[in-house]
Amino acid sequence: MGRSGLRAALGLLLVLLTGLSVPAAAPAARDLEVGIADDAVFLHRPAQAPRIVRRWKALGVEVARVHARWIVIAPRPHDRRPPRGFNATAHTDPGYNWATLDLAVDTLRAAGIRPMVSITGSGPLWTSLEPRRGNHRWKPDPAQFAAFAHAVATRYRGRVHRYIVWNEPNQAAWLQPQFTCRRGRCTPFSPHHYRRLYRSAYDAVKRVDPGAQVLTGALAPKGSNPRRPNAAMRPLTFLRAMSCVSERYRRLRSGGCPRQGALRTDGLAYHPHGVQRAPDQRNPQRDEAGLADLPRLKAALDRSVARGILRGPSRRRPLDLYLTEYAYQTNPPDRAIGVSLAKQARWLAQSSYLAWRDPRVRTLAHYEWRDEKISRKAPTGTRAYASWQSGLLFADGRRKPALAVFPNPLWAFTSGARVRLWGQVRPGEGRTGVVVLRRRAGSRTARPVARVRTDRRGVWTTSLSRRGARRGDTYAFRYVLPPAVTGRATPLRRTTPALRPAGVRPRTR
Repeated sequence: MGRSGLRAALGLLLVLLTGLSVPAAAPAARDLEVGIADDAVFLHRPAQAPRIVRRWKALGVEVARVHARWIVIAPRPHDRRPPRGFNATAHTDPGYNWATLDLAVDTLRAAGIRPMVSITGSGPLWTSLEPRRGNHRWKPDPAQFAAFAHAVATRYRGRVHRYIVWNEPNQAAWLQPQFTCRRGRCTPFSPHHYRRLYRSAYDAVKRVDPGAQVLTGALAPKGSNPRRPNAAMRPLTFLRAMSCVSERYRRLRSGGCPRQGALRTDGLAYHPHGVQRAPDQRNPQRDEAGLADLPRLKAALDRSVARGILRGPSRRRPLDLYLTEYAYQTNPPDRAIGVSLAKQARWLAQSSYLAWRDPRVRTLAHYEWRDEKISRKAPTGTRAYASWQSGLLFADGRRKPALAVFPNPLWAFTSGARVRLWGQVRPGEGRTGVVVLRRRAGSRTARPVARVRTDRRGVWTTSLSRRGARRGDTYAFRYVLPPAVTGRATPLRRTTPALRPAGVRPRTR
């Protein structure tokens, strides 16, 4: 697609309404943040980062998650002993290397995007409670982690207002061990150790910046049966153990939970990747949760708060969810677990709608901007595609169809004698006029059928009569962005090609 073709593709989304079913009505998350996460932009393309981040802003990104990787920032990461004279709580200590994180925070802020920092391991070897193992992920010291969190919060106080403590602590790639296994029986270990890490970091950040948000979790959506110490732990198993409740949500006071005080948090970060399931397709495993399983996750979270030690900022309302990673890997290039390019595009639109309609979801962040390179290829198997290929761009910079969907997602479904449509204009900076178009099956012309205005977040909804509708009718919208939004000298008129999203299955709340 040429440059002019892409510009044309950024505004009008055509949706084929074939076999769609009615979703349950629900109040909407009116202030849902549009996010993105891709640290490689700052790690591997620092010279291009300002231009890329400005492009994110033009596409409607409001918040970006970046990692404060302990092992990358702290000195001498492979030594068993800490450097002599190193002051871990002082962000000005010359041993720390903040260059990449400084670049990320400053570049995002300059473009008007809020940085959301994940303070995470793995840590230097000298921060492990058992450094002789030579394993950076093994039992990081909560006291050492508190010192690092203090340094991060001190350095970015006033520039960063939301922190996440650790990334995917239910995965052995980030925290070990996951289980303690004896005589063929494995019991959770990582949730109890993470609780100590989280509590120490929460206290450290709040002492420095009491107004900052501190989120727990950032859990991966899947796990496995516990047959070895580093098997991936299912997220609801992790959540219950961290909150000191049993599988039946009874308060635990033994094992890893003796004499535990309240574990306070400002919200739960979560990564509801669907892998090859559609956004509204449920996972039958009851302790796992994708986007379609958020009712299950919220129920587990609420019961963990009610019966366990987890506590939110207010007793009057439940904890909010921050979906700080969500995406589908594509085939090409991932022949193992990637979905088609067309599915990635339409599922991106559908997931935007589903997240918007859930009032407890505060953030939906796409992961990632650009595919990671495939280091080695094989005819079959997931190991050949161990890196991530969920970008809006291929690794070589070519655009995927999902890039045309991201700034203006559209979803539509039939409801009795009506067709209901939802869409969003990004960036959502004030109310925008939208023209809804319909193209009858077999026709080459799309005609205006409604005019609506978005809300202040760029969201619009409407419904149309299905009288005279035929299988294969398509709907679309177009709009104009003023120079005040785009920064251009003249208004930007957006129109798009066809898009065929999957149907919305009924789902309970």
